[in-house]
Amino acid sequence: MYHAIRVAAYEPDPLYGPWREEMKVLRLGEDLHAELARMHAEAGKGSVRPDRLPVRRLNSLLQAMAPGVIATGRNAGTDGRLPWLYAREVVPPEVLAPVIGAWSAGMYREEDDAEVSDLEERLRSGDLADAVHLPHWTAESVDLAETVTSVGGTAEPATRLYSLLPEWVAFRLAARTFRTGGTTLHFRVESAANGARLLTWPPQRYERRGQTWYYSACLNITVHTVPFTPRFRVHVSTQIRRWVTRFDVRPYQLGGTTVLLDAPLPWPGGPDRGYRLMANTLGYDRRLKELAWRYHSPAPLMPELDIVRNYPQPVELFAHPERWINGSGNVAAGIVFHPSLGPHEVGPGLMPEERAGLDAWVEEGLRPMLTRVPDLTRVTRSNTPSLLPRSGAGSGPGARDARLTLQRRVALARVLDGRPMEIDIFWQTPETRAALLAELPKLIGFPPGERVGPADDDTWRWRGEGIEIRVRARPAGALADALPVSQERRRRRAVRLAEAIEGRCRLVADRMAPGEEGVKGVIAEIAGKERFAAVPDSDPKHALRIAWARLGRVSQFVNFPDASDSGLEHRARWTWLDTFRQFGAISPPAHRVGAGIPGDLQYVALWLVRHTRKGPTRCPARRLIAVRVRPGDGPGVIEGWDAQRTEWVPYPQLLLLLAQAAKPVAKAGEEAEAEDPSDSAATKRTGLGLAARKGVGQCRQRESERQIRALLFQLRDRPTLLLADAGNLRQCWPGLRNGELERDMLGFGTEPAQRHTLYGGDLRVVLVRDANGREEVPEWYAHDTKGRVGLAEGVWGAAETDSRVFASTASKPHTVAKLPKGLMKLAPAAQGRTAPGKTAWNPAHLEITVLGCLSEKALADSGREGDLPDLPVEWATLTHQLRYHDEYPPLAKPLPLHLARLAGEYVLPMTGRDERVSMTSAL
Repeated sequence: MYHAIRVAAYEPDPLYGPWREEMKVLRLGEDLHAELARMHAEAGKGSVRPDRLPVRRLNSLLQAMAPGVIATGRNAGTDGRLPWLYAREVVPPEVLAPVIGAWSAGMYREEDDAEVSDLEERLRSGDLADAVHLPHWTAESVDLAETVTSVGGTAEPATRLYSLLPEWVAFRLAARTFRTGGTTLHFRVESAANGARLLTWPPQRYERRGQTWYYSACLNITVHTVPFTPRFRVHVSTQIRRWVTRFDVRPYQLGGTTVLLDAPLPWPGGPDRGYRLMANTLGYDRRLKELAWRYHSPAPLMPELDIVRNYPQPVELFAHPERWINGSGNVAAGIVFHPSLGPHEVGPGLMPEERAGLDAWVEEGLRPMLTRVPDLTRVTRSNTPSLLPRSGAGSGPGARDARLTLQRRVALARVLDGRPMEIDIFWQTPETRAALLAELPKLIGFPPGERVGPADDDTWRWRGEGIEIRVRARPAGALADALPVSQERRRRRAVRLAEAIEGRCRLVADRMAPGEEGVKGVIAEIAGKERFAAVPDSDPKHALRIAWARLGRVSQFVNFPDASDSGLEHRARWTWLDTFRQFGAISPPAHRVGAGIPGDLQYVALWLVRHTRKGPTRCPARRLIAVRVRPGDGPGVIEGWDAQRTEWVPYPQLLLLLAQAAKPVAKAGEEAEAEDPSDSAATKRTGLGLAARKGVGQCRQRESERQIRALLFQLRDRPTLLLADAGNLRQCWPGLRNGELERDMLGFGTEPAQRHTLYGGDLRVVLVRDANGREEVPEWYAHDTKGRVGLAEGVWGAAETDSRVFASTASKPHTVAKLPKGLMKLAPAAQGRTAPGKTAWNPAHLEITVLGCLSEKALADSGREGDLPDLPVEWATLTHQLRYHDEYPPLAKPLPLHLARLAGEYVLPMTGRDERVSMTSAL
């Protein structure tokens, strides 16, 4: 058994002393910013923010074409006085001027190219008599460990370090080679929105099925904070980046995929290439009806800077991706693979031993400025709750399955409470129909059902032990067809989609029989979403969910099998289990933490649903969901908070209430705030300026915090564990940001933080956080004193006895194939030639922060000095154990949070009927 885990995180080494780096810094300056802003305003008349320059493309060009540039500063396009470029050396005017000129030409009207050329000449000349000239570089000593410590003891780096430090780290590491298994790998830098990446380049090759597949090692570098920790951290995570060699989709199905361009530097007298790969986006432009470079891609400007070489055109790159990844005329381009683009024979992920090798290489390269975070050690041996044993003494063949079926029957009986359960199955393939009807009695331990009703009515019934289930199976027919969404572009997308949804709702209502009183659900077989990719918004899943919710039915979907599907029985089983979950027939197993946990404890989880105009119904909305679980009241007691009626309702009723909202939850004017604030089109649609949108956001935040406070006061009747995902909830509760946290305190709005016990004398508050798409928690691997590495489950913590922050790692699901820990994909050995084709699965790191508990200080501040204080590790262990359940592999989040997040699938706001009628009339 491993007793420690190592995280791939580094912090400034206090023994190194002040960490200052001499850099060259360039600001746009007020004159050049004003001139470019004037050109931007004239190039796009009607722009809401003409002073905000679209510098993302310009930054990409400079990062790739100017080898000395390390990073670009934030908000330089808004304020010319802010730092724009950080570089190791001054970028000469003969490089900077043509890049700015090419960028200006890209945003300006073609008929005014003469003015753009004039600007470039003025920049090149450096004539100070002109109104516009290139600003001067300044030498600055930049503190790369600049930190402010919050009231709660959390170290927060200076804002610019979130982008500057990852780039500095990436360049330092890219200057070194990585040797593994006799292979030498070279890295290149890719700038990312949340940091930087390192990629092995050129890519590795893997021969399989008569074709060459390409892949690279990828290191993601980001800067983060940890609650109550005195130093910020740099996370370096590893993965496999796969490259496209052929497309299995049509051009019009390509929404947008990343293309990294490797091009020589066109300037004489310097290095042939820089360390960077230039990021672009390739996608189908529905306005032009052709493939194009999208989203401020710098690739179209390259021919302006380099007239000698041939650069890939979108159509040519799509047709011959492998030709370009191998290079053409000293220019190469790699298209980043995504599963939606077709199959790939290289498996994702790296195994622990290979990740450990890369991690050691990173550690060596960052010395002495950065040092590794100390290893985490076990804090408990109670890794799992009271789960049913899979094997062992006293557990004969079939004993576990028998106890599971009994648990399901008890939970269903509790939920049904004497009412019948009525399920409609709408199938498209007879195999799926047969699998669903066969799997249901197995799950609850009933004999085969009896057929009831007329011979032509495919209805089945099961009865026993207080449970009655009636299942009616019918062909789906037109219900599962693609939505006929109008392509009339004069009307908003959300309005056209809402009309199609209403039409499908009418069709569903015509097909559904009234049915008896009871608990009702629907299982529908539909095609996978890739089948509907050709026509945007045509996937009927969300329309069907809305339609059945209006008829008082929860819904579960199963994709129909392909010709080689051998897991249909397994998928049918999970379809029924998910249906039971939607009925609330699920409860966490009894914990094995100890007497420090109150016996009548209830769990409450909060989850924020946030839809933008890219959401499932193309309608922006925000909705706060609260789910309550009371294990002491018996199995199946799952409830949700009805904010309208201010009461707790059964979980399935919560789902129906969420789906039946006909209009967006966001109020008038809020839809612009739900989008990207830089989206000027959204601002023009709503007529809201920046200050107005900020005010709307503040009002919405206050309303969310008011709901949370009101909810907390409803929970004072018994001990409560409040669970919140910090990465999700801090959008509406900024007091959960790391820099705002204080032990045993809750902060709302601009008011000073208060004791958490004011919201409930027996309240505990635990925050969880995962990678959240931004590498917010570090990668890890277990190790021992003999140098062996691997995986381990458990709760881990730092050596400090008063620690409030822990790591939760779960075991691999028993269904995941076991792979050797020493599997090497970057340098496959002769006996492991197929190693690149393996999928390496590693359990995620879940950070657990015990924000509020009854510590000695909290008890003293509450006047309860004589009570026994809590141990934070026990509440972290309880949260960890809530990830386990007999029915499921280890969950990514504790079960109450899992239920709250899945309830968000029913938040499907639609544009109101009045708006649709008025817009149609206006046409």
